[in-house]
Amino acid sequence: MDDAALDRMETRIRHLVAEIARLRAEVGRAFFGHEELVEKLVIALVAGGHCLIEGVPGLGKTVLVKTLSRALDLRFSRIQFTPDLMPADVLGTNILLQEPDGRMSFKFERGPIFGNIVLADEINRATPKTQSALLEAMQESAVTISGVRHELAPPFVVIATQNPIEMEGTYPLPEAQLDRFFFKLIVQSPSVDELVRILDGTTGPTTSEVRAVLGAPELLELRELVRQVPVSKAEKTFVAQIVRGTDPTNPEAPADVRRYLRYGASPRGAQSVLLAGKARALLAGRLAVTREDLEVSIVPALRHRVLLNFEAEADGIAVERLLAEVAAWARRKGA
Repeated sequence: MDDAALDRMETRIRHLVAEIARLRAEVGRAFFGHEELVEKLVIALVAGGHCLIEGVPGLGKTVLVKTLSRALDLRFSRIQFTPDLMPADVLGTNILLQEPDGRMSFKFERGPIFGNIVLADEINRATPKTQSALLEAMQESAVTISGVRHELAPPFVVIATQNPIEMEGTYPLPEAQLDRFFFKLIVQSPSVDELVRILDGTTGPTTSEVRAVLGAPELLELRELVRQVPVSKAEKTFVAQIVRGTDPTNPEAPADVRRYLRYGASPRGAQSVLLAGKARALLAGRLAVTREDLEVSIVPALRHRVLLNFEAEADGIAVERLLAEVAAWARRKGA
């Protein structure tokens, strides 16, 4: 790439980064606090990944997704997952119609999955059969109905929410579906200052509506630029070591990993860490990925891709602790 082309690219990146800053500002007008959570969600969006958001009721998970959708000039679709929800309620179905001449024909009636941002609210309340209806859509951005493949218009993002404390009437997500989520984000309880801001913003005069500041063309362009951000071989090796370090069958893995994990992250986890690092670097206006970009992405990208065994649950071992040990182990390996 010559100097002129590089200058044009950097100018365009600065413009798009400014648009993302406007997006985050718009989200912040209606969703108070949790700046790190919003940052991670935007990173996943720019990197082209789906998100699973977990938190107890009342922390604003649904508000966050709806606010983000209003700040994007994209088609928003919400699916309220319940035990009686069927796959056809998500994907759509063929409807038998009678033509004016009396002939009968089938017409495909699209389901709510045909959106750009799809909110799968309380996803773990649906049965495994209905949950599995999302697998092809999340992996291939398409659905197959009666043998006919229907493409989903880009950009296509599933943002799912779940409640970690209610177990009755819920169905844990299968590992194959969890692996298709780019990030798993945890909504923490707000601090006192954040809670005061929430009270000020939700119990006072009605604020103005959130404006759409970013459209599909800009988002798709950002996704293409993310792929072009260079990463050194040393940083790629670091990511590979991280994923290998979560494998309990790896004799070189940390002792606690071999003791407490049933299985480790897949190559898709490595892809998520690397793409998240690229997206974070790009949104900071940098055309190079740093070690920090990768390290802050390890936990949200891998916490749902490793499975604790019964001993870990009995001992109260947190996934985040094991991932921190793996990160330290990978740093030593690269020293």
